[in-house]
Amino acid sequence: MQAVQLEIAQQLKVQAPFPDQAALEAEVARRVRFIQDCLVNSGLKSLVLGISGGVDSLTAGLLAQRAMRELRERSGDPHYRFIAVRLPYETQFDEHDAQASVDFINPDERHTVNIGPAVKALAHEVAAFEGQHAVSRDFVLGNTKARMRMVAQYTIAGATQGLVIGTDHAAEAVMGFFTKFGDGACDLAPLSGLVKNQVRAIARYFGAPESLVEKIPTADLEDLSPGKPDEASHGVTYAEIDAFLHGQPVREEAFKIICDTYRKTHHKRVMPFAP
Repeated sequence: MQAVQLEIAQQLKVQAPFPDQAALEAEVARRVRFIQDCLVNSGLKSLVLGISGGVDSLTAGLLAQRAMRELRERSGDPHYRFIAVRLPYETQFDEHDAQASVDFINPDERHTVNIGPAVKALAHEVAAFEGQHAVSRDFVLGNTKARMRMVAQYTIAGATQGLVIGTDHAAEAVMGFFTKFGDGACDLAPLSGLVKNQVRAIARYFGAPESLVEKIPTADLEDLSPGKPDEASHGVTYAEIDAFLHGQPVREEAFKIICDTYRKTHHKRVMPFAP
């Protein structure tokens, strides 16, 4: 089992557990520099990130805001800025958490784009939805919401000469728990290689409220199951996924679920197939 776990962890470039606070702080600094280097090398001036209210976008936003503040101080260029975007589908059930996240990050700019009208208009134009089972239709539209959110972010990035930040990390990557060309699309992914408890540890390092750090993760894409916990979709807990990726013992059933899901979602982690 450990050999398989090690192979997958290496493919996902999983970051080893933080042995102490100094290691955590060094990793934060390394990822802040990564964000700065990506932006400077691109010749652009802004970073765009959708804030959902979960700990992943909260942590990515905190890293981005620090990166921008340091860039402005170091370069003397006031045009470097971080843009946080709220992307609700009509009214989000946990909007208070999303607003609390934006407030804590304190971005240089904040915007709200309601994706509801665009998603509904598209669904109205898709004839294939006629007669489709409600659950299947709901699932497809959930992915459409994720893709529409990325369309909005890239539109804002294009208008502000910026790059789009993604929130994918190792615990989601191993489960393929992202929408292909939706939240899986971005210009840079500063949380890549981290497991869930490391994402939370970085948020705590920034002093984020515990209510946001430990909030139950949800993609919240399904109208029929609003706020459905990620773990209910996974069939395993994030604690088990983290342990798996760090080569620690896990239940045989959890091991099988993670390995099977990793294989089935391979197409999400690679470039489009080509002859």
